[in-house]
Parts: sequence; C-alpha cells; structure tokens
Amino acid sequence: METYAQALLYAIPFFVALLAVEIGYGYFIKNQKHEVMDSVSSISSGFTNIIKDTLGLGFILVTYPFLLEHLAVFKMESTWLLWFVAFIVIDFAGYWNHRLNHKINFFWNQHVIHHSSEEFNLACALRQPISNFVGYFPLLILPAAILGIPNEVIAILAPVHLFAQFWYHTQHIGKMGWAEYIIVTPSQHRVHHAINPEYIDKNLGQILCVWDRWFGTFQEELKDVPPQYGVLKPASTWNPIPINFQHFWRLLQDAWRTRSYYDKFRIWFMPTGWRPDDVKEKYPISIIGDVYGFTRYETPASNALKFYVVFQLIATTLLLWFMFYNFETIGVSGLLLFGFIVFTGIYGYTTLMDRKQHAAYVELFRGVLGLVLIIFTGDWFGMNYYISFGSWLVVFYFLITIFSGLYFTYFESSTIKKNTIA
Repeated sequence: METYAQALLYAIPFFVALLAVEIGYGYFIKNQKHEVMDSVSSISSGFTNIIKDTLGLGFILVTYPFLLEHLAVFKMESTWLLWFVAFIVIDFAGYWNHRLNHKINFFWNQHVIHHSSEEFNLACALRQPISNFVGYFPLLILPAAILGIPNEVIAILAPVHLFAQFWYHTQHIGKMGWAEYIIVTPSQHRVHHAINPEYIDKNLGQILCVWDRWFGTFQEELKDVPPQYGVLKPASTWNPIPINFQHFWRLLQDAWRTRSYYDKFRIWFMPTGWRPDDVKEKYPISIIGDVYGFTRYETPASNALKFYVVFQLIATTLLLWFMFYNFETIGVSGLLLFGFIVFTGIYGYTTLMDRKQHAAYVELFRGVLGLVLIIFTGDWFGMNYYISFGSWLVVFYFLITIFSGLYFTYFESSTIKKNTIA
C-alpha cells in the first residue's frame, strides 16, 4: 500500500495538469467538455477509490506472491522480454476482467461507477470503484505466476498499466491513423462509454485493442452515430458513494422480491440487466429509450456553490497529497482516521451538490470531528512540522466547511425554492 501511495504522489499532480490542459483547451476553442458539478463528482469518485485502495480496505481472495510461490514452473531472466511478457499478461487479463464486469450482473456493480458520468472527459476516467471489496485479479494473471514473473515486476507494472488508461478519456482527439489498429485510442474509448445500441459493451481493451479485434468486441466510432454517454439506468446523483452501490441494491431487492428460489440465486450471475420475470413485471425500472432525447441529471447550482465545491475539491486534493507524503509517519490508526474524515467530507459536499438537506449535518459532524482532533492533539497529523501554522489552516478549513454546509442547505436552498415558486 505504501508503494501505491508513493506512486500517487507523482500521479496526482500529473492528472491535475492534464485536466487543467483539457479544461483550458476546451475554453480556448469554445467547446468545453466539462460541467463543474459532473467533473467535481468524477474527481471525487477517484478520491474515494484511492482512499480505499491505499488503506487496503478489502479482502484479497488470493495474492500474486502466493500463486507465484506455488505455481512457478519457469523463472524468466530479468531482461526487456520479462517486462514485455508481464505487460502482455496484465493487459490480456485486464481485457477479460473488463469483459466480465460488463457481462455479469454482480460484477457490473463494481464497474458502473466508471460509466455513470453523462459527460466524457479526463475527469470521468477517475470514476473508479469502492465496491470491489473482494480482490480476485491475481487469478486472472495465472500465466505470469506460471512463468515465474517476479512480484516486484507486477507491482510496478500494475499501477503504470492503470494510469496509462487515463489519457484516452477525451473528446478533443480524433482518430489516430495506424495506431487505431494497435492501441486503445480516444475514438475507440468514446465508443466504449456510449449508450447507443450500436456501441454497448464494445471496445473492452485497456491498452491494446487487438483483444477486441480477435474476440469480436471491436466497434469503430461511426460518423453518423455520435456517442451519447452515461448508463441506461441513470445514477441521478453527484454522490459517488450511492452510485457505487445502486446496482447492488437493485439486485438485492430483486433477489428478495422474486418468488423463485432459483432466480434468487442466479440473478447475481446472469447477464447484466437480467431480472426475474415476476419482479420485472411488478417493479418496473425506467431505462433510457431515446439516447438522443433523455434528460441529463442536474441540480440547482449557483456560482457560489460551484465555487465552494471546487474549493472543497482543491482542499481534498491537498489533504490527500499530504497523507500520501506522510504515509509511513502517520501510521495505520492515523491513516484510518485521516481517510475517514476525508471520505466523510467527500460524501458531505457531493450530497450538498445533490441539494440534500442532511448534507449540512454531515458537514457539521465532519467539521466538529476535525476541530476536536486538532484541539486534543494540537496538530493535524504532523502538519506543523512542515508549516508552523499548518493546523490553524486546517481549523480555518473546517470552520468554512461547517458554515458553508449550513448556508447552502438552509439559506441559499430556501432562496432557490422561493425564486422557483415565484
């Protein structure tokens, strides 16, 4: 986990820089592909994912070192060939893992967050899950274990492979000529994120597109079929936490409601979207029919609220960057508390974006908890070591959080309702 945290120290500024370039370019050419609320939601989703992963919150079904120890038949020499083979194995496994996520009801729950944005930009690349509590990916890279590829190689390549999937989430790059036959490009990935019938469940490759071409899941972006983004059962919230579990909750309800014991079991392993007939008839779920005419999710958002949530996004970025920089020093119990406070904050301000009244209580709870922690420890996880008045900055931040939560919930919200009625 510490290695991943160190990787994020460099990855976060890189991602922020690319996001700034895309937003700036969209503004310059007057073709902006970012909406404030949607992009804040997307980036916040990424934050919840990295908090979960860096803190190791989950159960690993089987570890790669265990497989390596018991299955290795060969031992490849440490040459460029070793790294090349390891990359191919990871990418091939990634394709099938991705395909599994799209095809099986239970696994779709851990991937739906990535497709939930109704925009397509670099920010939506950061919509990564927190609902993947059971880690099974090592099982998909059995060939690497059999070939004796060292754990250190996998540990280095896995995050690189993940981060390399960031750049092609953009609408500003067209088709890329001969590269379209080798790697996944923005054009191909626009198809993947689209809900058009022609594009559903296509282009599942992660770095190489050859797997899609070989296994029949490739689809070119068509000039007369502009991609429309999102999911057929819209998330209808900016809050990444409920988005992560909406599909699971629907499955659980259907499994409970159906009269067939066989359906109660098989619903989890049936193709994505399958529902028992008796439940489907009695409890219909609205699905987008016209992909060009559906109403996209939005909530009342003043410039002040937009400014505030962007402020929260920047503050959360800085807090996480500080956490990763001091990962070892903070210690396990400190990291869990730090992560909980940041995680609660993300839930709070994204609930505020949804204009939910209980957001004020979440923000109040988080702010008071942070203030009490600073009062009792006299510091904010060692920040005063770097900045003499560091803890006072955090105190000021929590006071802003408390005040803003109350203001946007009870004052501005009431004003919006009055203006709407008038």
